[in-house]
Amino acid sequence: MEVSGKLNEGAASWETVIFLYNSALKEVGTKLEILNDEFCHIHRYNPIEYIKSRIKTPESIVKKLKRNGYESTIDNMVKHVNDIAGIRVVCSFTSDIYRLAEMIGKQNDLTVVSVKDYIKNPKESGYKSYHMLVTVPIFLTDGVVDTRVEIQIRTIAMDFWASLEHKIYYKFEGHAPEYISRDLQECAGIVSKLDAKMLSLNEAILRAREEEETQGSF
Repeated sequence: MEVSGKLNEGAASWETVIFLYNSALKEVGTKLEILNDEFCHIHRYNPIEYIKSRIKTPESIVKKLKRNGYESTIDNMVKHVNDIAGIRVVCSFTSDIYRLAEMIGKQNDLTVVSVKDYIKNPKESGYKSYHMLVTVPIFLTDGVVDTRVEIQIRTIAMDFWASLEHKIYYKFEGHAPEYISRDLQECAGIVSKLDAKMLSLNEAILRAREEEETQGSF
């Protein structure tokens, strides 16, 4: 059953809903850590640099509902705000992002609801990230509740840029001066070039290592 279904029965309060989202973050966070550990065990390489999780603040939820023309109710919150529970996964290289997304998609007890690839199709502002909206079953004493979690996967450079953009967005309430927006877009281009260069460098290092191992085996 969906969280909204639970609310329609009148059985959920704000505390219950936040409990469900926090539980979902724990579930997804643990899965990501296990995937990272397994990958490191098999390939001697960890694709995840670090993981951050958060629950959207009541103020942010209300703003988003109003912006989209909905009343500020718990029912609308659950039905129409997909990123209440959010996990940010930061990787070293763009190749790690797609590798990790594929691994997440293969988890039997996670359902991928939607995917937005802002890396191949950046936002107008220059924002890049890979978004996955998933549902995870939360097992309670009186049933199972499928709860949504938004997973954002990005590189360290993308995360640095996005953090700055987020601060500017709230500073100017979404209406930054033209020159700031222009400079941010320019920085987004620099970030893309940096990611591409670092990926190329990493691939060169891996090739060199393979050649050394091949030569050493003779």
